[in-house]
Amino acid sequence: MEYLRPLVELFSYHANAENASAMQKYMRDHFVFYGIKSPRRKSVSKFFLKKFGLPQVEQALWFAQTTWKHPQREMQYFGMETLEKLTKKIPQDSFQQIIEHTTTHKSWWDTVDFVASHLAGKFFKAYPAQIAPVTEQWMATDNLWLQRVCLLFQLSYKDKVNEDLLFGFAKSLSGSKEFFIQKAIGWALRQHAKTAPESVQEFVARTPLAKLSQKEALKHLQ
Repeated sequence: MEYLRPLVELFSYHANAENASAMQKYMRDHFVFYGIKSPRRKSVSKFFLKKFGLPQVEQALWFAQTTWKHPQREMQYFGMETLEKLTKKIPQDSFQQIIEHTTTHKSWWDTVDFVASHLAGKFFKAYPAQIAPVTEQWMATDNLWLQRVCLLFQLSYKDKVNEDLLFGFAKSLSGSKEFFIQKAIGWALRQHAKTAPESVQEFVARTPLAKLSQKEALKHLQ
């Protein structure tokens, strides 16, 4: 915690109660905030990192757990954005633990979607042999957020998307009543449609998807 103390002081100095109230309401009162809007928060974070440097890669898991314990949501944002800067150095075992911890604790779309695309996406690019066993494990859980990560981690893969994997996840979860799963299915398919429109159209046509998933998937194809 010693490493983060100056950042806590900086965030506290820039806190804004009015902003905090609005931000908390936007997140349906799931979290409390310092009330620092994104541009200023990123500026403060940049200043902190320039002065104190990145956390040691050996402490990456500790860093993730510590930032996620902090009450204010801005600390989780700092945590995930800083972890992205360490992705090329984090060992495989720690990397997977970090993804799982940040996905299953204080879970909501604002952090999980970043973790999916910016952390899990890079993890699986670095360790492709882990894609099948790890995603199979996550899909088998009842945790909707880990399942959402399975759907979204390929968002930036473009023509490198494993289509069979994506379609398999979407089909497997197509009966889910969870809004965040239905939305993620549609989002992932819509993104893939930018490089493989015919494949997505064919998949949607033959797969009984929720209306929300179908609408999102075909949004830019109709």
